[in-house]
Amino acid sequence: MPAVPRPPFDPELADFLTAALEVFPGLQEPLLPEQIPAQRAASAPTPVDQVLAGRAVELTDHVVPGYEGGEIVISVVRPTDPAARTDRDAPAPAVYSIHGGGMVTGSRLGGLAELADWAERYGAVCATVDYRLAPEHPDPVPVEDCYAGLVWFAAQAAGLGFDPDRLMVSGGSAGGGLAAGTTLLARDRQGPAVAAQLLVCPMLDDRDATVSTLQFDGVGVWDRVSNRTGWGALLGHRYGTDDVSPYAAPIRATDLSGLPPTFVDVGSAEVFRDEAVAYASAIWAAGGDCELHVWPGGYHAFDALVPDAAVSRAARAVREAWVARHLTA
Repeated sequence: MPAVPRPPFDPELADFLTAALEVFPGLQEPLLPEQIPAQRAASAPTPVDQVLAGRAVELTDHVVPGYEGGEIVISVVRPTDPAARTDRDAPAPAVYSIHGGGMVTGSRLGGLAELADWAERYGAVCATVDYRLAPEHPDPVPVEDCYAGLVWFAAQAAGLGFDPDRLMVSGGSAGGGLAAGTTLLARDRQGPAVAAQLLVCPMLDDRDATVSTLQFDGVGVWDRVSNRTGWGALLGHRYGTDDVSPYAAPIRATDLSGLPPTFVDVGSAEVFRDEAVAYASAIWAAGGDCELHVWPGGYHAFDALVPDAAVSRAARAVREAWVARHLTA
C-alpha cells in the first residue's frame, strides 16, 4: 500500500530531526504501551532551582483534593515584585496550566519556565497541576483532577492576590486537550469563570480518523501509533467508541457556545492538525471567538524542540502577543 502523501517538514525542523537521531534516538520512535514506564523515567523535568535561578518569582506547592477523594499537587508561581506590573492598582491576572505528555507521562513542572516568564512579565499568579496519569488512572480521572484543581485555584484568588475574573486556562498537547475539557466542565457546571483558553497543539480527538493522523503514521514526533497508545491508556475499551465524553475528547462536543476567547495553534505536519482546525471551526460555528494558526512544516512541539528555527520564533511571537492581550486587558 503506498504511503499517504503528507506535507513536508520545515527545512530547519527537518535538519533537527536528522541530527537528533544520534542524540535523542527515541524522539521519532512510536510509543508503545509497554514503553510508558521508561518514557516517564526519561522525561524528568529540569530541577526547579535551576529553572527559577535569578528569577523574581517564588514557588509554593499545595496538596489539594482531586477527583473522588484523591490528592493532587499544584505548584503556584507568583512574582516577588508585583509592583513591577504596569497595572498594579488592578488585581493580578492568573494562569492555570495543564502539562502535556500524551495522557501517560509528564509533570506539572515541565512548563515552569514559561509560567515564570508570565509571572515576571505580566505579574500573573500561575498554577500548574499534577493530575493523575493514565493508564493507572483512566478517564475521567485526569480531566476531573484538572477541574478540581481549577476550582481550588479560583477559590484562592483573594489569598493569592489575583482576580478570578482574569483567569486563563492553558495547556499543550495532552494538556491542551485537558485544558479544553476543563473549560467545558467549568462552563457546564457553572464553575470558575474562565476568561481565556490557550490550546497549543491540543490532543482533542480519540477516533483516529482524520487525514492528518493517517499522514503521520510512523513518521515525525508523536505519530499515530503513539497517539493510539495515549488514547488507549486513557479510555481503555471505550477508545474510539460512541461511549466517550466530550470532556475527555473535546472534539466530540456538540455545543461549543459560551466558551471564552480561545487561541489554537498547531503544525501542518503533525497528527493533531485536523482536529485542532476542526475545534477552532466549531467554536466559530457556535458564534465564538477563536484565533487559529497552522504553522507550515511544523511537527508536534516544534517550537519547544527547535526554538531557534524561524517558524518557531514566529509561532512564539504570535502566541505571546495573544497572551499579552489577555493578561493585560
